[in-house]
Amino acid sequence: MTTIALNADLINTLDLAPAQTVVDPLLQQRKLIAYEQQLQFRIDYPQASDDPRELPEIPEVRLWFIRLDALYPWLPFLLDWKAGELTRYTAMLVPHQFHPKEGIQYNPEALEIFVMHKIFLLADWMQQQGIEGQSRLKAMTQMFGYEIDDAFFELL
Repeated sequence: MTTIALNADLINTLDLAPAQTVVDPLLQQRKLIAYEQQLQFRIDYPQASDDPRELPEIPEVRLWFIRLDALYPWLPFLLDWKAGELTRYTAMLVPHQFHPKEGIQYNPEALEIFVMHKIFLLADWMQQQGIEGQSRLKAMTQMFGYEIDDAFFELL
């Protein structure tokens, strides 16, 4: 497992260096497949004791992840889905609400747009990388409650 540590200074200055230090060598060495679902974030962002917000609700934290997604739009491939990193990453980019009993409730239309955008992007990116993508993409969409029919991939 690989962890990218973030603190308030890095987040507030939109400094992507910690992510670039990890991801760029993988790109250069073409070792991305070996790090599939192996990436986690450790976020240390101080909050007042009476601040009930979750990290994805803090604008500065969200902005850092928006910038990261602009640089590495295929990053969900590397995130540790089992540890909840894909869900948290998505919460950084998709409007949502937190419910104490139900957890994250994404805006349905925004989530659908996000998921389809990532499907199109990742399908092309995986093909360029020589990575079989259909089963991986189907698994990703299932995490968000979507079922993608095999016929859909024939359109791509």
